[in-house]
Amino acid sequence: MSGLLENPYISTTAFFAVAILALILFLTLFEMVTRYNDWEEIKKGNISVAMAVGGKIIGITNIFRFSIESNDTIGQALIWGAFGFILLLIAYFIFEFMTPKFKIDDEIAKDNRAVGLLSMSISIGLSYVIGASIV
Repeated sequence: MSGLLENPYISTTAFFAVAILALILFLTLFEMVTRYNDWEEIKKGNISVAMAVGGKIIGITNIFRFSIESNDTIGQALIWGAFGFILLLIAYFIFEFMTPKFKIDDEIAKDNRAVGLLSMSISIGLSYVIGASIV
């Protein structure tokens, strides 16, 4: 198997497939912790939810970018990517905790675009910090 991964086309395809599967899993986990249904809200045209989900997608894939770049094997990249996702998830809860005057999920569900944009920015910004620390 490792001989196959020496081929750059096969290696790229393998990393791509693992990153897509991890993205689907991690987005599902994110959706489980929000109080609204991401895809139903997006279907209704809720821009705030789309921004928040988009930020999560960019954040997760950016973390995987760093984990793939920093590791030689798919397994190592997946472990570091999962660890980075856990940190991003913790950041989500910290963001909710740091805004005691309103609930982030409720505001995003009400299409408060300022909160959606801030949520997106936090996910993307912290993904760079998390990614830079991946070894």
